[in-house]
Amino acid sequence: MARSQADSSVHLLKVHVLPNARKTEIVGMHGEALKIKIKAVPEDGKANTELCAFLAETLGIAKSKVHVVKGQTSRAKLVSIDGVDLATIEKLKASTE
Repeated sequence: MARSQADSSVHLLKVHVLPNARKTEIVGMHGEALKIKIKAVPEDGKANTELCAFLAETLGIAKSKVHVVKGQTSRAKLVSIDGVDLATIEKLKASTE
């Protein structure tokens, strides 16, 4: 589920992360969350950094526009994405179904 904040260009995306995978890729949905395998190990923020970089590259925006705002040490994360419209995020989620 993607939720808009007061600023319409900032959206919150629920993500379920599977760290230490063979490659970084979107693999589907986990309830309302986008399920993403991350190649990085879950230590010292490496998986979070790779998650943000992967989402930024996938959405075609700068890495500085993507931040983990909740769940830094959990597989269930809430990611803030700035600079894309809600339709783009919904299209990304729909492509996994």
